[in-house]
Amino acid sequence: MRKFILITLTVIGLNACTKDFEETNTDPNKLTEITAGSVLNPVLYELAKRNAYTVRNLSAPMMQMFIQTDDYINAPFLYSFTQNVGGSMWNAYYKQINNLNEMEQAAIREGLPNYEAIALSLKAYTYSLLTDTFGDVPMVEAGQAENGVFYPSFTPQKEIYEQIFKDLSYANSLYDPESPMPYVPDILFNNDVLHWQKFTNSLHLRLLLRVSNRPELQAFEKLKQMLNDPMQYPVFESNEEHAVIEITGIPPLLSPWDRPQDFGVFRYYTAFFIDRLNEWDDPRRAIFASEAKGLNNENYGYIGEPIDYLNESLADSIATASGVQNSLAEAPLIIPILTFAEVSFIKAELAQRGYLGQAEMHYKTGVEAAVKLWGEDLPSDYFDNPLAAYDNSLSRILTQKYFGLFFTDLQAWYEHRRTGLPVLPTTTAMENNQQMPERLYYPIDEVDRNYDNYLKAIDQMGPDQINTKVWWNK
Repeated sequence: MRKFILITLTVIGLNACTKDFEETNTDPNKLTEITAGSVLNPVLYELAKRNAYTVRNLSAPMMQMFIQTDDYINAPFLYSFTQNVGGSMWNAYYKQINNLNEMEQAAIREGLPNYEAIALSLKAYTYSLLTDTFGDVPMVEAGQAENGVFYPSFTPQKEIYEQIFKDLSYANSLYDPESPMPYVPDILFNNDVLHWQKFTNSLHLRLLLRVSNRPELQAFEKLKQMLNDPMQYPVFESNEEHAVIEITGIPPLLSPWDRPQDFGVFRYYTAFFIDRLNEWDDPRRAIFASEAKGLNNENYGYIGEPIDYLNESLADSIATASGVQNSLAEAPLIIPILTFAEVSFIKAELAQRGYLGQAEMHYKTGVEAAVKLWGEDLPSDYFDNPLAAYDNSLSRILTQKYFGLFFTDLQAWYEHRRTGLPVLPTTTAMENNQQMPERLYYPIDEVDRNYDNYLKAIDQMGPDQINTKVWWNK
């Protein structure tokens, strides 16, 4: 009898404990579903973090900004790549696209058009990085695992860009300064609706210029139309408005690198990069680079490393070339996404091509903004130097734009593929017949897991090789 009573009481007790278990044990401080604002800051930070890694390990070496001299096997500056060179980039960007899809749906559900516009704009930005790096990539069926689509097809780049332009146009129409942005201030524009709208349209300018080699798109005419209608299409007008993530060093805005003090180890600027800054007597030199060191650690000024540093060594009296400053990775630091300088150089190019006026003014504005981005003032006599003055050439504009895109994901590489400028030195030590790669290989995991769609992709785009041109460059 005592045994029966004990069992009965135990059952009653368990029922009492579990009856309201779910309600009692729900953490009121945890979100049960994503809101329109809950993922925005994490997405912005993770995109900036991945972009910074990409600059250090891939785009800066490939574009002969700085090179890593202790690794001669995996050497992007010699166009030597591993098959999986873009794997981590691919995974990181698609993860954030999934988050942005959730943000977009939440914004629609909550009736918050500004957050919907931001989600669309950031998706357009992220897809542009993916497609301009790899070519055709999953888009239409991407992020559809919940709907049973585990192996998405690859969307042709032409269709990706068509969707990007639709999304950016729609996003521009959605922005409403009277509509609330009720969530925590974002780390890019502090919930300033107009600044977000200017980002959307400035991104639209960048990507229209990217596809301007396709005459059927009439990209130059569309660019002219947007820039001649600033009321409908506002764009960045100063460095105070540009899209630059400021890493303060205060959590959660910490340096992307666990050991920023090692950022510049065995990394040196190239002769091409340093020689231009020397020619211009450019104030960014001290921000970017250390002085070259002699055998007794004495300073030799700013001297770049030859691109073929094994066969074209520095002078015997120089121990090391100008190195990469660790301060670029130590908080406080900046990670540019899209700057006012870039917008100014876009205007300068359009003017040089005859679609706008005042090419010299836009060129000078771009140079000054690019220098101020790094906390320096442009010397008053900077353009008195004939090597820095505007000479009515596209080469002069795009060489300065190249420096203006320093530390900005892969934009300098994309622009070089579009224009061939600036002309970079080559060496017989380079692989790939000394040709600048047109894309990266598809990641190994994607090829392995999504093999059937991978085969269809290379059938529609071309071989999975680094010299296969993407649609906008054919």
